[in-house]
Amino acid sequence: MPGMKRGNIFLIGLMGAGKTTVGRLLARRLKMRFIDSDHEVERRCGVKIPVIFEIEGEAGFRLREQQAIEELTALDGIVLATGGGVVLAEENRRRLAAFGTVVYLRARPEDLYDRVRHDRNRPMLASGHPLARLRELHAERDPLYRAVADLVLDTGSQSVQALARDLFTKLEHRWKASA
Repeated sequence: MPGMKRGNIFLIGLMGAGKTTVGRLLARRLKMRFIDSDHEVERRCGVKIPVIFEIEGEAGFRLREQQAIEELTALDGIVLATGGGVVLAEENRRRLAAFGTVVYLRARPEDLYDRVRHDRNRPMLASGHPLARLRELHAERDPLYRAVADLVLDTGSQSVQALARDLFTKLEHRWKASA
């Protein structure tokens, strides 16, 4: 694919932004391999992320996540949905920017809350105030997402199919412009 860095597309954004769902659709459309970094960490550990958080804490999970990102970004021709906190580590941001086109799926905390409030597999929302926590995470991470992103796409209330189509079109324009 002309104009792309190593032919990879890395999706970043907060939990519930649609990275996995949109990533699967985009990969299918582009005939690329789809990988979810959170699922990869779970596969390697043999347990779900909340268990990793419970046993090793967030720091232990972040170390495992960084190891996975190092290996996954070395691949070529993938669509990678990353975990929401992947941008917290400078090394992860550097690798994402160097080895692929980074797309920030941006969403308002209120929209994210509507999407993830019943999901029990979100250890970052285990507090008694998940919407407040999402607002904190957004305030903390939004500048990091923006700094590393080649493209920012607002998820809003559109369907994931429409979002994947919109992203495909935007990527196509970028590739043609840089060819």
